[in-house]
Amino acid sequence: MLKKFTLTLFFLLACPVFADEVAVVDKADNGFIMICTALVLFMSVPGIALFYGGLLRAKNVLSMLSQVLVSFSLIAILWVVYGYSLAFGEGNWFFGNFKHILLVGVGITDVSGTIYELIWIAFQGSFACITCCLIPGAFAERIRFSAVLIFMVIWFTFSYIPMAHMVWGGGILGDEGSLDFAGGTVVHINAAVAGLVGAYLLKNRIGFNREPLKPFNLPLVYIGAAILYIGWFGFNAGSSTHADEVAGLAFINTVVATAAAVLSWALTEWIRRGKPSCLGAASGVIAGLVGITPAAGFVGVGGALLIGLICGAAGVWGVSSLKRILKVDDTCDVFGVHGVCGMVGCLLTGIFTSEALGGVGYQEGITMATQIGIQVMSIVTCVIWTSIVAFIAYKIADLCVGLRVCEEHEREGLDINSHGESAFNN
Repeated sequence: MLKKFTLTLFFLLACPVFADEVAVVDKADNGFIMICTALVLFMSVPGIALFYGGLLRAKNVLSMLSQVLVSFSLIAILWVVYGYSLAFGEGNWFFGNFKHILLVGVGITDVSGTIYELIWIAFQGSFACITCCLIPGAFAERIRFSAVLIFMVIWFTFSYIPMAHMVWGGGILGDEGSLDFAGGTVVHINAAVAGLVGAYLLKNRIGFNREPLKPFNLPLVYIGAAILYIGWFGFNAGSSTHADEVAGLAFINTVVATAAAVLSWALTEWIRRGKPSCLGAASGVIAGLVGITPAAGFVGVGGALLIGLICGAAGVWGVSSLKRILKVDDTCDVFGVHGVCGMVGCLLTGIFTSEALGGVGYQEGITMATQIGIQVMSIVTCVIWTSIVAFIAYKIADLCVGLRVCEEHEREGLDINSHGESAFNN
């Protein structure tokens, strides 16, 4: 027995590479990230689809469900074809490489950190999919289905991929120290600005500001918001990449910030309108989730609470006052919630990460003022980059197939004219 133990110890000491390979794979982390990936997929289909769909008129709900599901599927394929390699491969400040096109060279036993690389690819792919699915809410009820798909291919390739690489894949913003735990810039600001550009280019819906364009089904909106709340735990906690204390911090911060934003939105609306609405409370869910996303693993619970309270009020301002200032028909208030709360959340991350305020602390040599400056730089970079790419992508789609449906089809509804079906049949 002693001889066997001695030989085993000698073998491990003499072969440290082998010992490291055995120790690096953590089954708990693998299981955790697979569950988190499924939760993010749950957020997209059906979460976003139902949330947006309920906000539209009944004649357009199936068009939104179709845009979300087909866009999700398109991006999932593009992600494994070239997206992952360009976003997370070694490269320059803006793009990775083509080494893993169609995941060539990625074996089933290859490891990224403590999880198998294929699981990591699926997890990050779910982020790419949900980001693209956020955009159609801004220009819903008036865009050609084919134009949506053309836009998605171009925007995903030249906006989402470089932003993901710049922040998470070894690019310039990550090197500068940008704090974005789960996608404040990469996901929310990125998608919101792209949607805003589309809303401007497609112009207002027929009857906007002249006749009521009310949501046809608020219970669907509520269900969608509830699904997003649940799924977001995979989004935020999973970004730790480990089933560890950071994931636990992100988990409870997501609970606290979202609850605070719901209360803040409801109270703000109550004061402004005299009544708190169910739609407002559901929107508060999204505002809190968006606001805590960049900060989830960096701030303490107190910081998360304040972020939620601030983002709830900011979201009300974004979908009311700011929307009137911008004079834009952002159908599902994508920019008002995801854009505004994403920016607020990113800036507050720079503040509440401070160890003195209960956060995990800054990198060595970084002060609060420096970190806030880095956060501002990240936001500005994202806004400029995605604006330019989105504008070009919409213009190319317009040249290829035309962006907007004809007036007759818009009045009759996209469900029957774009997809040949109706959500409700007698």
